[in-house]
Amino acid sequence: MLSGHGTSSGLRVGITIGLASESETLWNNGIKQNAIFLAETLRHCPNVSSVVLVNTTSVRISKALPWDLDRWPVIALAEAKDGLDVLIELGGQVDADMTRHLKSRNARLVSYCCGFEYVHAMQSVIFGRPMWGDKLFVNQHYDAIWMVPQVAAGSQHYFQTLRRRPARTIPFVWSPVLLEQRAADLSVDPVHVPHAGPQRLTVMEPNIDVVKFCLYPILIAEEAYRNDPESIAFLHVTNAEHLATRSPEFISLMGHLDLVRNHKASFVGRYDTARFLAEFTDIVISHQWDNPLNYFYFDVCWLGYPLLHNADLCRDLGYYYPGNDVQSAAAMLRRIIVAQEDFDAAAYRQTQRSAIARFLPENRHVVETYTELLASLMAAAPV
Repeated sequence: MLSGHGTSSGLRVGITIGLASESETLWNNGIKQNAIFLAETLRHCPNVSSVVLVNTTSVRISKALPWDLDRWPVIALAEAKDGLDVLIELGGQVDADMTRHLKSRNARLVSYCCGFEYVHAMQSVIFGRPMWGDKLFVNQHYDAIWMVPQVAAGSQHYFQTLRRRPARTIPFVWSPVLLEQRAADLSVDPVHVPHAGPQRLTVMEPNIDVVKFCLYPILIAEEAYRNDPESIAFLHVTNAEHLATRSPEFISLMGHLDLVRNHKASFVGRYDTARFLAEFTDIVISHQWDNPLNYFYFDVCWLGYPLLHNADLCRDLGYYYPGNDVQSAAAMLRRIIVAQEDFDAAAYRQTQRSAIARFLPENRHVVETYTELLASLMAAAPV
């Protein structure tokens, strides 16, 4: 188990994940990364003695999992259920029977909300995206609901009404540990190396829902290209191959852009962040709609790449533009391009890492907040 900084009488905490395969990657979504970062945070809490990741599916746990099982151990829920004081439901749901069992042991059950569940439900209902069908289970016996800040505006009341508990905003946490492990596997150091001349622009939005979509970043690049075509070498858009090959609407829109007409843009599939930055990127352009904190921003800025974004919960990172203002973003992109001629990469990277420090698992305020959250959870009468 993960060792904490507390005594043997400290809390034994589990964090749920839902494995889909024995060798499931850490990079297919942010949920397992979130679980690992939360585990890293709780290790620093003085009232925690151990933390494990708890798998809620029937997938066998083996050494095929692509992470350090000594550092981040994973055990099956059936094995973990009698050895936990707190179970944090994050990436795998706990059913009614398991909830009753945990309650019979006086264990606490926390719903840790890090997804845009209202948006996902809305899109599922309106656009016919299957999610739960007639098999929906809404657990109304949580002892607490914790939510990361970026989901509060859109989903807080969705959580509270359905789960019949108040939802509390808690610190968003991120660690460079997984990024650095991935970077170590590359043949080149993925930190940003600036150069003068035409710049390669990259857009890496997931393009699976409305909160993180590539269109506005593409329009920002287009505006900058129209104003100074010689300054832009190319635009890469990842996670967009399916749009460029199967969406007539997207294809039609792109056909009106100079970048596309002049063969200065590509729409490719899924790539991991570190590799794509190292091989194809000078500047990253991003856009979010009600998603003002994201691991991707931290990955990009930790490695020192200029990030042009509109995320107001981390506006001190990279280069911030407001809302959907394509014109001001394009003007800022031009300034970033010009600045690459004498860009102090080491100083910029250090500034970015200093700004990210408030989100790290060892940050004093973060640790104190989670310590207090757990203390309050255990002090309150169980639901």
